[in-house]
Amino acid sequence: MSADREFELTAELQEEFDAAGQNGHVGQQLLSETDKVRVWSIRLKPGERVGFHAHVLDYFWTAVTAGTSRSHVNGGPPKTTTYKPGETRQFAYGAGERMIHDLENIGDTELVFVTVEFLHSANLPLRL
Repeated sequence: MSADREFELTAELQEEFDAAGQNGHVGQQLLSETDKVRVWSIRLKPGERVGFHAHVLDYFWTAVTAGTSRSHVNGGPPKTTTYKPGETRQFAYGAGERMIHDLENIGDTELVFVTVEFLHSANLPLRL
């Protein structure tokens, strides 16, 4: 059962979620990697989805375009979020902490993000 006891993922999504713990591809395209950061991009057309992946590093994302998404965080019920261009959110994880989620564009315009992970965080980076 998922993180929220009153909600269960479909069997297909649960299988994907269970396999995502070591999936460090937090974007669709790795734009740059140095000894300090990984820079990713995500471009989702309406109806497109990025599958479950794990965040273990401190990171931030910036929405390049406006739009609306649906995401299941740590296997919980779907959460809808609306973004404005330039909106940025930052996340930090302690040793052993992680977040697993997916991301689906449920709006009617392309949804574009840039995500920057900090490789010197409390957790080691996941292998790509």
